[in-house]
Amino acid sequence: MIEKKIKILFRHRSMEMGGVEKVLLGLLNNLDRNKFEMTVCLTLNQGKLRNELPKHVRKVYLTDGKEDFSSNSLVQKLQLVARRIKLRKLKNNPAIADKIINDTFDIEIGMDYRDYDAILNSTHKNSKKIGWFHSEINVPQFQPLVPGILKSFPQFDHMVYCSHKIKDMMHQYYPELQYPPETVIINPIPIEEIKRKAEEKLDDFPEGPVFVSIGRLHSRKGYHKLIEAHKRLIDEGFHHSIVVIGDGGEMANLKAQAAHSNVEKTFILAGNQMNPYPYIKKADYFVLPSESEAWPLVIAEALILQKPIVATNVGDVGLMIKDRETGYLINYEVDEMYEGMKAFLTNPELVLHIRENLRNIESQFDNQKIFDSVVEIIETLHRQ
Repeated sequence: MIEKKIKILFRHRSMEMGGVEKVLLGLLNNLDRNKFEMTVCLTLNQGKLRNELPKHVRKVYLTDGKEDFSSNSLVQKLQLVARRIKLRKLKNNPAIADKIINDTFDIEIGMDYRDYDAILNSTHKNSKKIGWFHSEINVPQFQPLVPGILKSFPQFDHMVYCSHKIKDMMHQYYPELQYPPETVIINPIPIEEIKRKAEEKLDDFPEGPVFVSIGRLHSRKGYHKLIEAHKRLIDEGFHHSIVVIGDGGEMANLKAQAAHSNVEKTFILAGNQMNPYPYIKKADYFVLPSESEAWPLVIAEALILQKPIVATNVGDVGLMIKDRETGYLINYEVDEMYEGMKAFLTNPELVLHIRENLRNIESQFDNQKIFDSVVEIIETLHRQ
């Protein structure tokens, strides 16, 4: 007798280039298709990774992405207004989304806090609900969202944290909250895919030394501080470039800051790249200047490609990098960003020591254990 597959619905806002989206793709590509029937519902059919979902996964979307909008700016504005109205209707009436999805599920998974309402308000009352949480609850800009998140947590059947720090912080700040069963599952790393994609040729790359960074252009990512540290080094005669891969709301501000500081030729905002790995491989160093992170996938990717890293000691970064052994840990301050990059530019012995220690770094990433943990949660909930 053929065992019936467990039907899973993943809800996510869109497929922009980011850590959560890569986690989703990792799950879709590695969960056993003979055991699970998987559907992804995107709120917006948008982002560089929207066509990367595996063929055996059914994809549904609720609204068009900007990529499918008219090139006429006036028509585009009207399309955006129409989309906003539709999104409001969907939020107020979850049954509309469920009609579009047109299926029933055993398990529904919200890939981050923006998906919680959609999961918890779905009309599938018998499905088990899993939330994934990737955010530091104490970040100042995050505070307006906290009441909604606190209300959502107890309604889930299981909560997955992508780092120990994220889980510990939740319990530290909200010890009285009624938490559902919880598990910490770090992000899976597609090691062979990273190494293979890193071999792709790059035509346009600055002369060394080069630091590369990858992240959404958001104030929490610290790129405004990185520009300040970079300018100080340049002004003191330490020649280097910084290439930032990513896009976001801060792009215009960062471009203006770089121009005002006269470093627009050496602080290069390269936008989103479908394949960022050749940039990491070709660079001399990696830098992560974030104010907050959970378990940043980009750090794992840079470690796999054996790049010495300067990184703020936030989230679980301190568990991923040993200071002055496999990287250089700093606080979220311009002075420390300056000192960290200067150390790499002026201390070849330190850099060589770190490079030596990165040779066998792959052994610290165990993907199978990660996927086995996810399967165990799903199967346990399904049996209940």
